[in-house]
Amino acid sequence: MSSSSESHSKRLDKLAETAVKVGLGLAPGQELVMTASIEALPLVRRITEHAYKAGASLVTTLFSDEESTLARYRFAPDGAFDTAPGWLFDGMAAAFDRGAARLAIAGEDPSLLAGQDPARIARANQARSAAYKPAQKRIVGFDINWNIVSYASAAWAKAVFPNEPEEIAVAKLWDAIFAASRIDSNDPVAAWAEHNRNLHARAAYLNDRRYAALHYTGPGTDLTIGLADGHEWLGGSSKAKNGITCNPNIPTEEVFTTPHRDRVSGHVSATKPLSYQGTLIDKITVRFEEGRIVEADAATGKDVLAKVLDTDAGARHLGEVALVPFSSPISQSGLLFYNTLFDENAASHIALGQSYSQCFVNGGSLGPEELAARGANNSLIHIDWMIGSGEIDIDGIGADGKAEPLMRKGEWV
Repeated sequence: MSSSSESHSKRLDKLAETAVKVGLGLAPGQELVMTASIEALPLVRRITEHAYKAGASLVTTLFSDEESTLARYRFAPDGAFDTAPGWLFDGMAAAFDRGAARLAIAGEDPSLLAGQDPARIARANQARSAAYKPAQKRIVGFDINWNIVSYASAAWAKAVFPNEPEEIAVAKLWDAIFAASRIDSNDPVAAWAEHNRNLHARAAYLNDRRYAALHYTGPGTDLTIGLADGHEWLGGSSKAKNGITCNPNIPTEEVFTTPHRDRVSGHVSATKPLSYQGTLIDKITVRFEEGRIVEADAATGKDVLAKVLDTDAGARHLGEVALVPFSSPISQSGLLFYNTLFDENAASHIALGQSYSQCFVNGGSLGPEELAARGANNSLIHIDWMIGSGEIDIDGIGADGKAEPLMRKGEWV
């Protein structure tokens, strides 16, 4: 029996179980810190139930509300936009240090802040990024097991299916989420185990080839990304420093590693819009010199993009490069999700900002200075955006400078 014939309630329960068992690999006695919109309460309750069934000692959920977020921009004094709840993020970091796992439920309105002052948005984002740094450090360093899943909110569904009535749009988005998250199988946990094996095999191939750089060519793109010294490709499930194996993203179709912060050159055009903190940034084009973005443009959201790039010294450098075949299930769905968790798994992508220390050989044992010496980037931000399509070719460049085909027309060679 396929999941499409199952009730929504049953499928939602399977998503929650998958988030706990596959996404987090939650260990008996472990605490869980979860963040979600109040609209995602039905999924929060299911995840909480499965977490306790898995032996969680305590589940703590921090809720947000989009109407309250908008109220800040409409009514707060101008000086308020340099404020962030550092006390809250310090508490999250302390929880992670004591062994708590982290789960985030995504599903925000991609255009929530459309029409709001870009300068205020940038100030609020920068204040939040700085305050969140202690907690973010534990996540990007894979100190803990963590996971992101999604909930089909009404506003998000209407962005994906603008011509459908709200009820139909939400139902269609749920179908897409369940399919992409491998819930549409009799045993999602087993389906994820097989998918992880395939991603591990692809990462192992790339680690064996040991490319020094990747060269991208296609419409609006001629980009060379040098890879960090001692980089390691990962994909699918990974073991965190606490010894627990988790799948950070559900869904995921990528294999990814760390570029060298100073060895990126050329120009690249985004192939999908970027939804960032309630702002839609579309048709991004940038040019790199010696690893740094020296020119940037966008058809919409240009002011917000410019502010993002000025966040700190590392914001104009890359922290991640990821390869995704154009034939991935999310790509073949034909949907533009306006949500990075999904859209990044429809296309090869890069990320501005912070590197993952885990994407180095023995990265877990390397200190900040050693990581920087190998080319890792440091920043308050980590923002993925999509540069792959069915028209992009990628070559792997060996240490000897020789190129060999890696992807053609968006597909693995």
